[in-house]
Amino acid sequence: MLAWAGFAVMIAAALALLTLIFRQMRRAPAALPRARRPRPDKAVFVIWAGDESDASPIATRTAQSLRSAGVASRLVAITDLSDRAFHFASALLFVISSRDGQQDIDEAEFFLQRELPAIAGLPYAVLSLTNLLPDPKEDYGSRLDRRLRLLGAMPLSDSIEAVKGDAAVIRRWQQILPLVGGSRDEADWAAPDYTPWRMISRERINSGSDGSPIFHIRLESEEDLPHWEAGAIVEIYPGPAEDAIGTIGRPPLPHRQYSIASLPADGGIEMVVRERHTATGQLGLGSSWMCEMAQPGQRIALRLRENPGFAAPPDEIPMILIGNGSGIAGLRAHIKARPAGTRNWLIFGERNSAHDCLMGSEIAHWVATGHLERCDLIFSRDGPEKRYVCHHIAENEGSFLDWVLADAAIFVCGNLHGMATDVDTELSRILGRDVLDAMIADGRYRRDVY
Repeated sequence: MLAWAGFAVMIAAALALLTLIFRQMRRAPAALPRARRPRPDKAVFVIWAGDESDASPIATRTAQSLRSAGVASRLVAITDLSDRAFHFASALLFVISSRDGQQDIDEAEFFLQRELPAIAGLPYAVLSLTNLLPDPKEDYGSRLDRRLRLLGAMPLSDSIEAVKGDAAVIRRWQQILPLVGGSRDEADWAAPDYTPWRMISRERINSGSDGSPIFHIRLESEEDLPHWEAGAIVEIYPGPAEDAIGTIGRPPLPHRQYSIASLPADGGIEMVVRERHTATGQLGLGSSWMCEMAQPGQRIALRLRENPGFAAPPDEIPMILIGNGSGIAGLRAHIKARPAGTRNWLIFGERNSAHDCLMGSEIAHWVATGHLERCDLIFSRDGPEKRYVCHHIAENEGSFLDWVLADAAIFVCGNLHGMATDVDTELSRILGRDVLDAMIADGRYRRDVY
């Protein structure tokens, strides 16, 4: 009996010990998992290729500009990229330099031959510099642009092909950087050679609209009137003209660029400018100057810049002109330049027909005089459901195909992150990406977007 009692005591003690051990184990911290290598933050990849003496300095300046604005960037030669690297990219900016448009580095064919699924959805832009502009079908920049589109990357602008040393092209490239987080207020890398003009008039053309005010502005030159073609750009110094003309050194403020809405035959430069606000609600640098601070009669410093990427096709080529908002400016110049009786179709979108029918009387005149064979105005807030330009194109797919089969050229002017992107997606669906890319190469699909 005593033996059994002793055995029971031993069992109880053992159980108590096991319980104590179990409780201690529960109180002990869990073992730490094996440390993982942290994934680096994504960055804008600034990729250069070709002639190092031309491409690398511009790419370096691009990366430095982004870093100054607080945007993570990575400067890399195209030959140093691996397929895996693109998992860590937030956007791709290519600076390509070659002798005649043909890439001199075999490794640069990387993007033209490989499948790179990590590129899908990434924003990108291409700057291609050559000694002499080649056939767009053969230019490496154009080929690279078509390949990136095919891989599903999202263009921030059409490919920029230019002759080396063109300062205007560098300024145009600099204007792309705010689209990936860069500063809009950084001084121009290559300051424009400004000339004096005067603001003659400024009229709001969307009074009563629930959207931002839009102004029709006219400027006249103090010197001989220069020549320009439809599609050209005006670079405005957003401050007193005396600060930019006749001074030594670079003006302290960056220029702002706008589509020219007139022709030399009109005797001056006309612009359509919408007030734009910063993230803090303040008027932007260009908006505050052109829409409020500068007054009729005041001198304006500006520079004209040709825009071959938005140059008109021959008169015998039909044109489909698509836009919204202040994008009417670039389309207006093209319509004014087309002879009556040519085939032109305007598709234009705004908010309300009562307050946002920009240039309404002029558009009616174009229809009456035969400058527009067809005109479709889409007002997104007029109906119970919002309806945009892209919806109208989808609803008129048959007519659209008829015009394209008649070799029509498509010109788009307006907002990139909205209308222009939605239109591009719809055109890809209707025509197929291969057909649209071929139209880009032939100069039959052109965009002036911002």
